[in-house]
Amino acid sequence: MYQTKRTFARHDIKLYDLILENPNLLLMLEYFGLETIVGDYTIEEFCNKNNVKTEIIITITNLYNGFHNIDIGRFEVGDIELIVKFLKNSHTYYLREKYPEILEIIRKIEDKIQNKEIQLISQFFNEYFSEVAEHLEYEDKIVFPYITNLLKGSTENINSFSVQEYQEHHTDIEFKLTELCNLLLKHVKFDNADYLKPKLLNSILDLEQDLYVHSMVEDKILIPLVHKLENESKFN
Repeated sequence: MYQTKRTFARHDIKLYDLILENPNLLLMLEYFGLETIVGDYTIEEFCNKNNVKTEIIITITNLYNGFHNIDIGRFEVGDIELIVKFLKNSHTYYLREKYPEILEIIRKIEDKIQNKEIQLISQFFNEYFSEVAEHLEYEDKIVFPYITNLLKGSTENINSFSVQEYQEHHTDIEFKLTELCNLLLKHVKFDNADYLKPKLLNSILDLEQDLYVHSMVEDKILIPLVHKLENESKFN
Protein backbone atom coordinates (compact mmCIF):
# COMPACT_ATOMS: atom_id res chain seq x y z
CA MET A 1 0.00 0.00 0.00
CA TYR A 2 1.23 3.53 -0.83
CA GLN A 3 2.34 5.41 2.28
CA THR A 4 2.57 9.17 2.82
CA LYS A 5 5.03 8.83 5.71
CA ARG A 6 8.59 8.55 4.50
CA THR A 7 11.42 6.63 6.16
CA PHE A 8 14.97 7.91 6.52
CA ALA A 9 17.02 5.43 4.48
CA ARG A 10 19.84 3.51 6.15
CA HIS A 11 22.09 0.63 5.14
CA ASP A 12 19.98 -2.02 6.87
CA ILE A 13 16.52 -1.00 5.58
CA LYS A 14 14.95 -3.15 2.88
CA LEU A 15 14.71 -1.37 -0.44
CA TYR A 16 11.36 -3.05 -1.12
CA ASP A 17 9.80 -1.33 1.91
CA LEU A 18 11.14 2.06 0.85
CA ILE A 19 9.70 1.68 -2.65
CA LEU A 20 6.28 0.84 -1.24
CA GLU A 21 6.42 4.10 0.71
CA ASN A 22 7.66 6.09 -2.27
CA PRO A 23 7.27 4.54 -5.74
CA ASN A 24 9.32 7.39 -7.24
CA LEU A 25 12.37 5.49 -6.04
CA LEU A 26 11.84 3.18 -9.00
CA LEU A 27 12.69 6.15 -11.21
CA MET A 28 15.83 6.71 -9.19
CA LEU A 29 16.92 3.13 -9.85
CA GLU A 30 16.24 3.58 -13.56
CA TYR A 31 18.32 6.76 -13.63
CA PHE A 32 21.23 4.81 -12.17
CA GLY A 33 20.68 2.01 -14.69
CA LEU A 34 19.92 -0.44 -11.89
CA GLU A 35 17.44 -3.31 -12.00
CA THR A 36 14.03 -2.70 -10.42
CA ILE A 37 13.69 -6.24 -9.08
CA VAL A 38 14.89 -5.59 -5.55
CA GLY A 39 14.11 -8.91 -3.89
CA ASP A 40 14.35 -8.93 -0.11
CA TYR A 41 17.65 -7.05 -0.06
CA THR A 42 18.60 -4.26 2.28
CA ILE A 43 19.99 -1.16 0.59
CA GLU A 44 23.52 -2.26 1.38
CA GLU A 45 22.94 -5.80 0.06
CA PHE A 46 21.31 -4.45 -3.10
CA CYS A 47 24.18 -2.03 -3.71
CA ASN A 48 26.80 -4.71 -3.11
CA LYS A 49 24.99 -7.02 -5.52
CA ASN A 50 24.93 -4.31 -8.18
CA ASN A 51 28.44 -3.01 -7.47
CA VAL A 52 27.31 0.52 -6.67
CA LYS A 53 28.33 2.71 -3.75
CA THR A 54 25.81 2.44 -0.94
CA GLU A 55 26.21 6.02 0.28
CA ILE A 56 25.15 7.39 -3.11
CA ILE A 57 21.93 5.39 -3.16
CA ILE A 58 21.15 6.21 0.48
CA THR A 59 21.73 9.94 0.00
CA ILE A 60 19.58 10.25 -3.11
CA THR A 61 16.89 7.98 -1.66
CA ASN A 62 16.69 10.38 1.27
CA LEU A 63 16.41 13.33 -1.11
CA TYR A 64 13.40 11.67 -2.72
CA ASN A 65 11.99 11.01 0.75
CA GLY A 66 12.25 14.66 1.76
CA PHE A 67 15.47 14.60 3.80
CA HIS A 68 17.66 17.27 2.24
CA ASN A 69 20.81 17.33 4.35
CA ILE A 70 23.76 16.13 2.27
CA ASP A 71 27.15 15.26 3.71
CA ILE A 72 29.53 15.88 0.82
CA GLY A 73 32.26 14.25 2.92
CA ARG A 74 30.68 10.87 2.10
CA PHE A 75 31.47 11.38 -1.61
CA GLU A 76 34.68 11.36 -3.59
CA VAL A 77 35.82 12.26 -7.08
CA GLY A 78 35.40 8.62 -8.15
CA ASP A 79 31.64 9.00 -7.64
CA ILE A 80 31.28 11.64 -10.35
CA GLU A 81 30.79 9.18 -13.20
CA LEU A 82 27.77 7.54 -11.54
CA ILE A 83 26.28 10.91 -10.57
CA VAL A 84 26.54 12.11 -14.17
CA LYS A 85 24.88 8.90 -15.36
CA PHE A 86 21.99 9.56 -12.96
CA LEU A 87 21.57 13.11 -14.26
CA LYS A 88 21.85 12.22 -17.96
CA ASN A 89 19.26 9.44 -17.67
CA SER A 90 16.90 11.79 -15.85
CA HIS A 91 17.22 14.20 -18.80
CA THR A 92 16.07 11.45 -21.14
CA TYR A 93 13.07 10.75 -18.91
CA TYR A 94 12.01 14.42 -18.79
CA LEU A 95 12.27 14.92 -22.52
CA ARG A 96 10.92 11.63 -23.82
CA GLU A 97 8.37 10.68 -21.17
CA LYS A 98 7.36 13.34 -18.66
CA TYR A 99 7.00 16.31 -20.97
CA PRO A 100 4.91 14.38 -23.53
CA GLU A 101 2.77 12.99 -20.68
CA ILE A 102 1.90 16.45 -19.33
CA LEU A 103 1.44 17.88 -22.81
CA GLU A 104 -1.02 15.11 -23.66
CA ILE A 105 -3.11 15.88 -20.56
CA ILE A 106 -3.17 19.58 -21.49
CA ARG A 107 -4.28 18.70 -25.03
CA LYS A 108 -7.13 16.60 -23.66
CA ILE A 109 -8.20 19.55 -21.52
CA GLU A 110 -8.04 21.88 -24.55
CA ASP A 111 -10.28 19.47 -26.46
CA LYS A 112 -12.88 19.83 -23.71
CA ILE A 113 -12.52 23.52 -22.87
CA GLN A 114 -11.99 26.55 -25.06
CA ASN A 115 -11.05 29.53 -22.88
CA LYS A 116 -8.19 31.96 -22.32
CA GLU A 117 -7.14 30.43 -19.00
CA ILE A 118 -6.46 27.02 -20.53
CA GLN A 119 -4.65 28.62 -23.45
CA LEU A 120 -2.44 30.47 -20.97
CA ILE A 121 -1.71 27.24 -19.09
CA SER A 122 -0.68 25.57 -22.34
CA GLN A 123 1.49 28.53 -23.34
CA PHE A 124 3.07 28.75 -19.88
CA PHE A 125 3.99 25.09 -19.81
CA ASN A 126 5.38 25.04 -23.36
CA GLU A 127 7.51 28.11 -22.69
CA TYR A 128 8.62 26.66 -19.39
CA PHE A 129 9.65 23.37 -20.91
CA SER A 130 11.53 25.14 -23.69
CA GLU A 131 13.57 26.71 -20.90
CA VAL A 132 14.07 23.30 -19.26
CA ALA A 133 15.12 21.73 -22.57
CA GLU A 134 17.68 24.52 -23.08
CA HIS A 135 19.04 23.92 -19.58
CA LEU A 136 19.33 20.18 -20.17
CA GLU A 137 20.96 20.67 -23.57
CA TYR A 138 23.58 22.96 -22.02
CA GLU A 139 24.42 20.26 -19.50
CA ASP A 140 24.44 17.45 -22.07
CA LYS A 141 26.54 19.27 -24.67
CA ILE A 142 28.82 21.48 -22.57
CA VAL A 143 28.98 20.48 -18.91
CA PHE A 144 28.95 16.69 -18.99
CA PRO A 145 31.48 16.32 -21.83
CA TYR A 146 33.78 18.73 -19.96
CA ILE A 147 33.46 16.62 -16.80
CA THR A 148 34.02 13.40 -18.76
CA ASN A 149 37.22 14.80 -20.24
CA LEU A 150 38.44 15.82 -16.78
CA LEU A 151 37.80 12.30 -15.51
CA LYS A 152 39.91 10.98 -18.38
CA GLY A 153 42.76 13.26 -17.33
CA SER A 154 42.35 15.85 -20.06
CA THR A 155 42.87 19.49 -19.08
CA GLU A 156 42.18 20.77 -22.61
CA ASN A 157 39.33 23.15 -21.69
CA ILE A 158 40.11 23.72 -18.03
CA ASN A 159 41.16 27.34 -18.59
CA SER A 160 38.33 28.23 -20.98
CA PHE A 161 35.53 26.62 -18.96
CA SER A 162 35.06 25.64 -15.35
CA VAL A 163 32.37 24.28 -13.09
CA GLN A 164 32.15 27.81 -11.63
CA GLU A 165 30.68 28.97 -14.94
CA TYR A 166 28.20 26.12 -14.78
CA GLN A 167 27.30 27.04 -11.20
CA GLU A 168 26.59 30.65 -12.21
CA HIS A 169 24.55 29.49 -15.20
CA HIS A 170 22.58 27.05 -13.09
CA THR A 171 18.98 27.93 -12.18
CA ASP A 172 16.36 26.24 -10.03
CA ILE A 173 14.13 25.28 -12.93
CA GLU A 174 11.59 23.45 -10.78
CA PHE A 175 10.17 26.44 -8.92
CA LYS A 176 8.17 27.85 -11.85
CA LEU A 177 6.08 24.68 -11.65
CA THR A 178 4.96 25.79 -8.19
CA GLU A 179 3.59 28.96 -9.78
CA LEU A 180 1.71 26.86 -12.31
CA CYS A 181 0.21 24.63 -9.61
CA ASN A 182 -0.86 27.71 -7.61
CA LEU A 183 -2.55 29.09 -10.69
CA LEU A 184 -4.37 25.82 -11.40
CA LEU A 185 -5.56 25.36 -7.82
CA LYS A 186 -6.57 28.92 -7.04
CA HIS A 187 -7.87 30.41 -10.27
CA VAL A 188 -8.51 28.09 -13.23
CA LYS A 189 -11.86 26.38 -13.74
CA PHE A 190 -11.92 23.15 -15.71
CA ASP A 191 -15.71 22.90 -16.03
CA ASN A 192 -16.57 19.62 -17.80
CA ALA A 193 -12.90 18.59 -17.80
CA ASP A 194 -12.55 18.87 -14.02
CA TYR A 195 -11.72 15.16 -13.80
CA LEU A 196 -8.46 15.93 -15.65
CA LYS A 197 -7.25 18.47 -13.07
CA PRO A 198 -5.97 15.86 -10.56
CA LYS A 199 -4.10 14.06 -13.35
CA LEU A 200 -2.47 17.27 -14.51
CA LEU A 201 -1.58 18.43 -11.01
CA ASN A 202 -0.19 15.04 -9.96
CA SER A 203 1.96 14.86 -13.08
CA ILE A 204 3.28 18.40 -12.63
CA LEU A 205 3.99 17.85 -8.92
CA ASP A 206 5.86 14.62 -9.71
CA LEU A 207 8.00 16.52 -12.21
CA GLU A 208 8.56 19.36 -9.74
CA GLN A 209 9.79 16.97 -7.06
CA ASP A 210 12.07 15.12 -9.47
CA LEU A 211 13.56 18.36 -10.75
CA TYR A 212 14.15 19.47 -7.18
CA VAL A 213 16.13 16.29 -6.46
CA HIS A 214 17.95 16.79 -9.77
CA SER A 215 18.97 20.31 -8.75
CA MET A 216 20.07 19.21 -5.27
CA VAL A 217 22.27 16.47 -6.77
CA GLU A 218 23.87 19.01 -9.11
CA ASP A 219 24.34 21.78 -6.54
CA LYS A 220 25.26 19.81 -3.43
CA ILE A 221 27.10 16.80 -4.88
CA LEU A 222 28.24 17.20 -8.49
CA ILE A 223 29.51 20.78 -8.42
CA PRO A 224 31.59 20.39 -5.21
CA LEU A 225 33.10 17.16 -6.55
CA VAL A 226 33.98 18.74 -9.89
CA HIS A 227 35.56 21.70 -8.08
CA LYS A 228 37.75 19.17 -6.30
CA LEU A 229 38.51 17.35 -9.55
CA GLU A 230 39.51 20.60 -11.24
CA ASN A 231 41.88 21.47 -8.42
CA GLU A 232 43.46 18.03 -8.60
CA SER A 233 43.83 18.32 -12.40
CA LYS A 234 45.56 21.71 -12.16
CA PHE A 235 48.20 20.40 -9.81
CA ASN A 236 48.88 17.11 -11.62
